[in-house]
Amino acid sequence: MGDSPDSAAITVAGLWKIFGSTAQRVLNSDDRHLDPAALREKTGCTAAVRDVSFEVRPGEVFVVMGLSGSGKSTLARCLTRLVEPSAGEIRIGGEDIRAATPARLREIRRHQVSMVFQHFGLLPHRRVIDNVAYGLEIQGTAKAARHARAAEILSLVGLDGHADAYPDQLSGGMQQRVGLARALAVEPRVMVFDEPFSALDPLIRRDMQAEVIRLHREVGKTMVFITHDLSEALKLGERIAIMRAGSIVQIGTAEELVGAPADDYVADFVRDVPRSHVLTLRWICRDPEPGESLTGPTLPVGTVIKDALAVASESSQPIRVVDGDDLVGVVDRVDLLGFLSGQDTVAKPGQDSAAEPGRNTSPKVAT
Repeated sequence: MGDSPDSAAITVAGLWKIFGSTAQRVLNSDDRHLDPAALREKTGCTAAVRDVSFEVRPGEVFVVMGLSGSGKSTLARCLTRLVEPSAGEIRIGGEDIRAATPARLREIRRHQVSMVFQHFGLLPHRRVIDNVAYGLEIQGTAKAARHARAAEILSLVGLDGHADAYPDQLSGGMQQRVGLARALAVEPRVMVFDEPFSALDPLIRRDMQAEVIRLHREVGKTMVFITHDLSEALKLGERIAIMRAGSIVQIGTAEELVGAPADDYVADFVRDVPRSHVLTLRWICRDPEPGESLTGPTLPVGTVIKDALAVASESSQPIRVVDGDDLVGVVDRVDLLGFLSGQDTVAKPGQDSAAEPGRNTSPKVAT
C-alpha cells in the first residue's frame, strides 16, 4: 500500500461491519476481537468485516478472494454503502463515502461506481439496448444519446446485432455481457464485480474472464473483483487480498502469494498452484560463482520460470538475469531443475523451500 490516499482510487481504512442488535456495543468493546463462533455465542452478533484496510491504485484490477463466509461480498457492498459499515473510512477518488448524504450517495452510484453481480438483474420486458442504456436513462440522458452510447458499448463487449433482442433470448454468458455493458455505459470511475461469473458454465466463465481482461486493457477502469476461485483471482488480479473470517490475511501479487505466503492458511490456498507458472526468475536467480561465465543468454528478471526452460535447454552457459541494464544474478539448468523438483513444497517468506543447498534463492532486486 505504497500509494498516498490522494493518489489512490479507493482507500479503505479500519473498516468494520458487525451484524446484530448490539453491534455498536460490540464494536466499542474487546468482544469484537473474539473469534466468529465465540462472538456469536456471547453477543449474538457477527463481525462480517473486521478492521480491513487497503488501497486500490487508479486503473488497477484488485481482487478480493476468500471462501464462503469470509466477508468478501459484504466488503464489496460496504464500498458504496449498499451495506452500511459499522466503523471505518472509505474514500473513492478522495471523497469520503461515509460522509455522503443520501442524495450524494445516489449520484456516486449513478456516475462513479458501477456494480456487476452474479445475478444479472436485467429487465426482462426491455430490449438489450434499453437494458444497457438504463443507467443513462436514470441519469436523464436523452434517448438518442443513450442509445448511441449503448450501441457503442454493445460493440465493445461483442454483442453487435443483439440490440433488439430480449434477455430471455440470450445465453447466460451473453446476459452477463449485457450486465457488463450496462455497468460500462455510464463511464464509471470504479467497477465492482461481486462474483459475477459464479453461476456460469466453466467454458463460458473462462470466456468472460478473458473478456474482463480485454476490456480492462481497452478502457483502463479501476476494478475490484470479488471471487472465491483461486484460479480466477490469479488470472485477473494485479494484486490479490485474501480474506478469512472478515479479516485480510495477505495482500500481494500472485507471485508474492505463491512465493511467500504469509501463513499456513494462505500456503494451503496456493498449494496446488504450479509455481513455475507464477514465479519469476527473481525467486531462483543467484549471485555468480567465482569464474562463472557471464556470456550466456539474457532474460529479464520478470520472466516466468517455465518460460526460461527453453532458453536454458538451448545453452550450456548460465542465463544472465537482468533488471533493465542491471545484472541481478544468474540461473542455470541445475537451478531450474532443483526448483522444478521441489515445486510441491511451499516457500516461506524470504526463502524458497526448493532451494539447492548452498545456493542463494531469495528473491532478488537490482540495487
